[in-house]
Amino acid sequence: MSSEKDVNIDQLISASRESAERVSHEVDAKAGRLVVSEVGRVTYVGDGVARVDGLPGVASREILEFESGARGTAFSLLEEDVAVMMIDRSELVSAGERVRRTGRVVSVPVGDAMLGRVIDPLGRPLDDRGDIRSEHSRRIEQPSPGIMDRDPVNRPLQTGIQVVDALVPIGRGQRELIVGDRQTGKTAIAVDTFINQADGDVICIYCAIGQRTSAVSQVVHDLDVHGVRDRSVVVVATEDDPPGANVVAPYSATSIGEFFVDQGRDVVIVYDDLTRHARCYRELSLLLRRPPAREAYPGDIFYVHSRLLERATQMDAEHGGGSLTALPVVETEEENISAYIPTNLISITDGQIYLSPRLNEQGVLPAVDVGRSVSRVGGSAQAPSYHEVAGDLRLSYSQFEELENFARFGVRLDEETQRTLARGRRVRELLKQPQYEPLPVADQIVALTAVAEGALDDLPLERIAETKRRIRERFREEQKELALRLEQREPLSEEEHAGMVELIRAVVKGMSSGDEAEA
Repeated sequence: MSSEKDVNIDQLISASRESAERVSHEVDAKAGRLVVSEVGRVTYVGDGVARVDGLPGVASREILEFESGARGTAFSLLEEDVAVMMIDRSELVSAGERVRRTGRVVSVPVGDAMLGRVIDPLGRPLDDRGDIRSEHSRRIEQPSPGIMDRDPVNRPLQTGIQVVDALVPIGRGQRELIVGDRQTGKTAIAVDTFINQADGDVICIYCAIGQRTSAVSQVVHDLDVHGVRDRSVVVVATEDDPPGANVVAPYSATSIGEFFVDQGRDVVIVYDDLTRHARCYRELSLLLRRPPAREAYPGDIFYVHSRLLERATQMDAEHGGGSLTALPVVETEEENISAYIPTNLISITDGQIYLSPRLNEQGVLPAVDVGRSVSRVGGSAQAPSYHEVAGDLRLSYSQFEELENFARFGVRLDEETQRTLARGRRVRELLKQPQYEPLPVADQIVALTAVAEGALDDLPLERIAETKRRIRERFREEQKELALRLEQREPLSEEEHAGMVELIRAVVKGMSSGDEAEA
């Protein structure tokens, strides 16, 4: 009995020695590895900002973690302290709280795992699809590609919106501003552009800046219903989020897009909208006592937007050949397109699509004012068939709008002017388009041919929409091969053009005879 006790005691002694040796080895292994950690304290907390001292080695845009769990980023590095832009709510932070450096600048996860997701500016999920498991991350601040690494814009980005594709074309790699007053359809242009990519190869990124939660939810719902959400990423900073989250959001969205561009893929990104982005940046700057300039905006507001939009480009073949197309949105007040932020963005971008509240009130949707809209580089990327059927349509339509305004004064008009007005009104009816119904290239070409050849001049305005629908249906049924060639950006031959005109006139004649029968 005593021998068994002796064995148990020996085993316990042996186990304790092994444990002590193991602990000793672990201590020896860790000995000499000192971890230096800078910890500061909060000296001031404001609405979306904080000031921290005790962090002499902090880097610009480095993420700082507060004791309460909130996060911010170093905004201004001053001699006496660090001005922090809060990304999480500042209500969680209190004066005297400890702040720890992370050694990382603001980054966002990137990769195919982001497709179909709704995220915040730091890449944290806001949807119900679980955690995001991405193997890669990317800094939100990246230098724009060098000029020698870029190619000219030479491929079209089809929006499916006839007035845009025909008269204000957008190329892949272009920066096209969408500008207009509130409730004129700026977001609708962006959503329809995304929907038109459902069967294509373009990845869509929607960046909501300072939007209402309900408005963002509607965009996500539209993308889901029309089958494009799984090739889209939605980056959200709402009006309830801190200004810092709204400032960071477009840079995060751009870094996500650049990952795909580096793989040779095409991306279109919408910033909705940069007016709110500028206001949030102004709010932060004023709270941190930075010197104000014009309209109280800080002096670097132009640089803030230019370094963002300069990242949109068409890369050359050596760098993958991908493209990042930027569609920034800016809101005007009382059609004041010459305000500070709109003029800044107009000078940075390659053109603008102007949405008129007057056209919107008249029911001309989309309310694109062709006379005040321009695309400086998209014309070189436009399919040849558009040039053949709508080469002078933009100029003639702009002249019609000016002539119509003049005719409202009640002056007598000659027959030629009356015909010009009648043709212009039919062009306007033809360019009307319901939301969520983007048109393929072939359908746009055949409709534009109808108006360019004057086939619709004798039809009543109220029959234009129905005639346009029937022309598209007949064309798809009877000239399938030509429709396919037009989708592939091939030019029209004279025989093909003549055959298309013959089909159009047959449809219009049938519509006219139907009217006579009804009469």
